[in-house]
Amino acid sequence: MEPKEVLKFFVEKGLLVDKEVLDFFSEITDEESTKLIIEKLKNHTQQKIITKEIFLKNKEKVSELFLNLPKENQQNLEKLKIKLGLSIEISKEVLVSSEKEKEFSQLKTIGNVEVKNSNAFLNKKIEISDFNKYFRNRYNELKNILQEHSELKNLVSINKISGNISSVSVIGMISDKRITKNSNLIFEIEDFTGTTKVIVNQNKKEVYEKALDICLDSVIGFKCSGSNKVLFANDVIFPEAILFERKKSPVEESVAFIGDLHFGSNLFFEKSFLKFIDYLNGNLQNSEEAKKIKYLFIVGDLVAGIGNYPDQEKNLKIKNLEEQFIQVANLLDKIRKDITIIISTGNHDCVRLMEPQPVFDKKFAWPLYNLDNVIITENPCRVNVGKKYGFSGFNILTYHGFSFPYYSDNVSSLIQEKAINFPDKIMAYLLKNRHLSPTHSTMTQHCPLEKDALLIRRIPDIFVAGHLHKSAISYYNNILLVSSSCWEAMTSYQEKRGNKPDFCKVPLFNLKTRKIKILDFEEKDIRNEN
Repeated sequence: MEPKEVLKFFVEKGLLVDKEVLDFFSEITDEESTKLIIEKLKNHTQQKIITKEIFLKNKEKVSELFLNLPKENQQNLEKLKIKLGLSIEISKEVLVSSEKEKEFSQLKTIGNVEVKNSNAFLNKKIEISDFNKYFRNRYNELKNILQEHSELKNLVSINKISGNISSVSVIGMISDKRITKNSNLIFEIEDFTGTTKVIVNQNKKEVYEKALDICLDSVIGFKCSGSNKVLFANDVIFPEAILFERKKSPVEESVAFIGDLHFGSNLFFEKSFLKFIDYLNGNLQNSEEAKKIKYLFIVGDLVAGIGNYPDQEKNLKIKNLEEQFIQVANLLDKIRKDITIIISTGNHDCVRLMEPQPVFDKKFAWPLYNLDNVIITENPCRVNVGKKYGFSGFNILTYHGFSFPYYSDNVSSLIQEKAINFPDKIMAYLLKNRHLSPTHSTMTQHCPLEKDALLIRRIPDIFVAGHLHKSAISYYNNILLVSSSCWEAMTSYQEKRGNKPDFCKVPLFNLKTRKIKILDFEEKDIRNEN
């Protein structure tokens, strides 16, 4: 389209457009599709000034608009998508090294299920410089997220602070946190240019409560006053994760979430799990709804594993790792084949504990790879399900949850809420930080990849986790939080920690109606004992 023609169309629709976007649209020959996208975007955003930022903030909706176009038109507009930043993420996922492709050749796409990420794993000795680069890149990405917060006015780098100032905002990584003798909070923060101290006065109760929840190594924004020697916080801004709408699929189908089977343990609820399989296959009374289930997520600790803690052997019914995988694969093979099963790894699955965790080792888990309806993913992972023509599908973030106990024990509000038994509160806290394990000194070991795999770049529609063996469902800023229960009886370790597990509960989410049910398959009198 000619620039004058594009501009005329914008004016007719009562819109203003910046030069960058005008230039983008002027290069496109598909006039009708271009006009349709502009009009739909206007109706969706109610914005009268169209900039590239508008497209980025509404990336999900704009992508749906592109999907609604005929394939030929989509191809014609591919260049526009790239310029608007809508295809960059996909391009990065495609452009992987041949070595990485080989390593993740076991990942596959089935039907309407698409694995959205596969991380590179370091094939060299880890050095201090790797961690330096890792944290610098993490800081930079979170800083870019925080810069979009309108509350952070007069944003400056630490080395630009001079003299006494009445209002300034800074973004920094938390390197130290302590309480002074006057009960004030004092933080040491750093950016690429330097370090400074930020004091939060206990008399500013609302700000103080926010600041109490700040953990080490997180990246936080502060609205301050003070000087280059010390800053006084007037507000605390977290990176935050917010969805502006709750999607609904045009097709009625459901997804079920489970985790922590610990198959091979002598505490495994085998009969309860067989009852669940009978339900999925429509062999129980009142199981009509099971026909709608098309996706089953298993979020880690599929097997009990070997040598995960001292004297584990005495708690095992199956003491050979390969045999654990053979028998659990036989169980999963009983599930009807039109259900796609997505399995991620956990700390019991005998892969490395350092996160991100790779997929199961084929040497032991080969029977799972032979199941045609099973997709095996890393931990954490982003998976898209239910994508249809004109509908972008549900983006689901899966994370086993190995970091959860640290935050339930060390974050002020989570301690008060006894979050060890309310995992959705921990999940909400991590979404607020846009990171699955911000603090480096937790039990979670971080693999210093150049691109931090635990950083939550794209906000999910659903965040599902396990590990704490506790069932929970809630919403946080329109993001559905799902914590799975377990299929193993209470352990002595959980009893000591005061962790009260839920058994054999299965959350069921209808993608069209968004109705949620929690099904109970526990058979209380049939626990397997030694």
